[in-house]
Amino acid sequence: MSFDIDEAGPVRDGEQLDEARLGTYLAAHLAGASEPIAVEQFPHGHSNLTYLIHLGDRELVLRRPPFGNRVKTAHDMGREYRILSRLSPVYPPAPRPVLFCEDESVLGAPFYLMERKRGVILRRPPRSDRLLPPELVRRLGESLVENLARLHALDYQAAGLGDLGKPEGYVERQVTGWTRRYRDAQTDDLPPLEQAAAWLADNRPGESGAALIHNDYKFDNLVLDPDDLTRIVAVLDWEMATIGDPLMDLGTTLGYWIEPDDPEPLRRFLVGPTTLPGSFRRREVAEHYAQATGRDVSNMLFYYVFGLFKVAGIAQQIYVRFVRGATRDPRFAVLGDVVAALGDQAAKAIESGRY
Repeated sequence: MSFDIDEAGPVRDGEQLDEARLGTYLAAHLAGASEPIAVEQFPHGHSNLTYLIHLGDRELVLRRPPFGNRVKTAHDMGREYRILSRLSPVYPPAPRPVLFCEDESVLGAPFYLMERKRGVILRRPPRSDRLLPPELVRRLGESLVENLARLHALDYQAAGLGDLGKPEGYVERQVTGWTRRYRDAQTDDLPPLEQAAAWLADNRPGESGAALIHNDYKFDNLVLDPDDLTRIVAVLDWEMATIGDPLMDLGTTLGYWIEPDDPEPLRRFLVGPTTLPGSFRRREVAEHYAQATGRDVSNMLFYYVFGLFKVAGIAQQIYVRFVRGATRDPRFAVLGDVVAALGDQAAKAIESGRY
């Protein structure tokens, strides 16, 4: 069974780069670069824009904020570049950064380039002719969880990342921060999300510890070895990484983890093979993480509800850009329904006490 390498394609309308200006800049600042260049775009992802830059036989990946971005702190290219600069030498799945440009006259916003990590990304379940055997699906879940555990065990101080965040009060800041971000981007009246925000504020636990956390860890941010899908070649999208409570990181992963009997609107939001036979249930994800780390996951309901609320907030921030006309990407038109479904799921989890 073979799987296609994740490839780039034509650049979406309205998201083109000034190739001439970029080529001139790279020729002056990147060793071995010469004009002309060629640019393609990776078609997936909903936040920062990701392009494939061809420099002759050399390939690099360029990351820049979305056009029409109004949340500057959410798309800090310099911060992401610094994280990868310090992390990639000690954590091999982190791509190696190559060049950072803060001169907005080049592309209209800061950007950076990094090495390309080639491999498979499991965004949606495979086609029926490529169904994964249950035992492989199980191992994929184990690999995902164990890699997250390795990240959380990293000595972030020794890696020079101790100044990345403030772990004290992290849970409180996340609950209040995502409540504010959701309301700032709100387009519809969704009582279940208001209920979830109030419940999170009233049931906030103390800190469970501090670790380097990814904050958006899910299957479609993992690049897998095409010859062995259980081997993680790269972890992508470090824009929200910080030092914080590792159980909040796990909760975000669970917020993306759709089960086969979840409501249909959530199943349309599916990321990865989590509904296939053999896949972990959410509770099994938490249990496997506990086995790998020794951490107490008895209060995982809180972290799951937080994960749902945070993912709803992320989707809402993207959806409001579509509503305001800042992007014409047709994928974003359905995100309003996704936000509502995530709120309904949070309310259901609170009422049932189960995740």
